[in-house]
Amino acid sequence: MKRITHAGGVRSGPGAVIRRAATAEWGALFGTVKERVLRRKFAAVPLATAATALVLLFSIVQHLPGGDRLVADIGVVKAALPLDVSLLRTPLSLYVPALDLPVWGALAQVFLVFGVAEIVLGRRLTLVVAYVCTLAGTLFARIAVALGPHHLLGFPRWVAHVRDTGPSAAVVALAVVVAFRCRAWWTGGAVIGAMVVEAAVLPNLAGLEHLVAISTAVLIAVWIEVFGDYWPRVLSGVGAAASVAAQGRTRAVGV
Repeated sequence: MKRITHAGGVRSGPGAVIRRAATAEWGALFGTVKERVLRRKFAAVPLATAATALVLLFSIVQHLPGGDRLVADIGVVKAALPLDVSLLRTPLSLYVPALDLPVWGALAQVFLVFGVAEIVLGRRLTLVVAYVCTLAGTLFARIAVALGPHHLLGFPRWVAHVRDTGPSAAVVALAVVVAFRCRAWWTGGAVIGAMVVEAAVLPNLAGLEHLVAISTAVLIAVWIEVFGDYWPRVLSGVGAAASVAAQGRTRAVGV
């Protein structure tokens, strides 16, 4: 293998190969995120900052006397709840961390993944992916309970009373969409592979909800690639046609 020399040369070894692979996988993404963060600091990711603050707030409140009841009434989703109640609570349920997991993990995941997604995808699309994929997991829980324990994707009825909250489904979904957008195929494959292994090793509701969220995220990513600029082009065309028509009427009135 080639080694760098005092006279100058090219180093060719495992380290160089890893650096080239990392640059190919994350170079463009890292450059975009670094430039935005250095230029605007926390102002570059207001959505990620607000989401992280909400997770921290709910974590503090639900450990206060009577706080768990308050959080449960506004942000806890269960498959046993009426559908309309679940739909109303789903937006906030994304920010309610699990009681039995360290909150610092959720805070780090939300700030990092939401922040990168906000820069790469934009705030609106980041929110759409997060909420749609979380909602897909929530609806799957109801279907899984209805199927029953004898079905491959079913669960016993007691699962309907388990808290179905937290940002993990949104986090994995955003990671997949960002990887798709940046063509970071190995990263996206690693996220999907990790979730598949999790669902196989720990066959619980959360694991299958993560797979549902990933499936929904892939559909969204493909839709964006195929139709992402379709409606903007249509609206631009309509606006241009309306402008030309308005100019024509103005000239006609002038004559």
